[in-house]
Amino acid sequence: MTIVRTLIGLFAAMLLAACGGAPRDVTFHADGNPAKLSDWGLFTVAKGRIMPHAGMVTYELNSPLFSDYAQKWRTIWMPKGVHATYDPDQWFDFPVGTIVSKTFYYSTPATAAVAQASAEVLKVTPATYQTGVAGLDLRHVRLIETRLLVKRANGWVALPYVWNADGTDATLERTGADVPLTYVEATRQTAFNYTVPNQNQCAGCHAQDYRTRAITPIGLKARHLNRDFPGEGGEINQLRRLVAIGYLAGVPHGSVPHNADWHNDKAGTVAEARAYLDINCSHCHNQQGAARTSGLWLDAKTIDPRVLGMCKPPVAAGRGTGDRPFDVVPGHPDRSILPYRLASTDPGIMMPELGRNLEHTEGVDLVIRYITTLKGACEEDDGPREVATR
Repeated sequence: MTIVRTLIGLFAAMLLAACGGAPRDVTFHADGNPAKLSDWGLFTVAKGRIMPHAGMVTYELNSPLFSDYAQKWRTIWMPKGVHATYDPDQWFDFPVGTIVSKTFYYSTPATAAVAQASAEVLKVTPATYQTGVAGLDLRHVRLIETRLLVKRANGWVALPYVWNADGTDATLERTGADVPLTYVEATRQTAFNYTVPNQNQCAGCHAQDYRTRAITPIGLKARHLNRDFPGEGGEINQLRRLVAIGYLAGVPHGSVPHNADWHNDKAGTVAEARAYLDINCSHCHNQQGAARTSGLWLDAKTIDPRVLGMCKPPVAAGRGTGDRPFDVVPGHPDRSILPYRLASTDPGIMMPELGRNLEHTEGVDLVIRYITTLKGACEEDDGPREVATR
């Protein structure tokens, strides 16, 4: 009888697999584009929770990129026996088989039901932060999308998956998607379309070097990961955790770059603003990035005041300047282009160009405070002037 039951159980398992059931463990797909997020076997959704499968490590950044006030749960998974290689400045060199996930979510008002139809506009609020180490509690949480970065033999591939309304699975949307939401904060409500990027738009940010145009991770750099965070081994430094579990090699015992937490007042306004601009802008505004020709480089290593925008006129004129003379006018944010473009939601003006539809008021306020602290004066160009000749 025991043998019969065993055979029946094996047959049932085989039948389930043949019918396309979700894998019980993480499954790396070396090619192709699986239609469902569940095909990767990254998560289990059950009993009001979404939980990571074995080998997935949750991580957090010192300063995360702003995405219309959505919270993000980040994980990384690698096959056994391989590891990433440390770099002090650039993204780490990850092995083939690596899967990086980033799940975006909001909180829903306690009295609101999750939308059951895609046409229904869902009300969302600032999400209550969860570490995600043991997964997410989905009570009053609306999962929006999960973006995967997958390292294949030919390089990284970006795959955006959009969650269904009941949060049971997500579908690949290579052409992107719009999710209508109403953002509720205090007495203010703002209707907007949350934009899931298409694959070309993913490359627009993740191709950080114009010479190769290859997709690479943005947040998986030493300066963003160098912080304590709970997980295996307790609340310890994330880089040390990755070394301890065999996911990372080459981390020095000495100094490691570190970005500030942009909303930690202890770090100081300059450090916070530089960290904010680094994570939100420097994937394009760097010496090798798509916006290199602007002459405005906002990565953490840049120290030249002129390249950081001080008294630097814009390369291209137009309404994107807001009739302001320089990228940054020390002491005068109202005459500086940088906060003007960060505050705008006009597609022809706003920066970053992708990844948001709302103004990040707290981030803009930080940049305004930063510019206010800067010392110096700019000689404004009032038009053609006579040049003395000998």
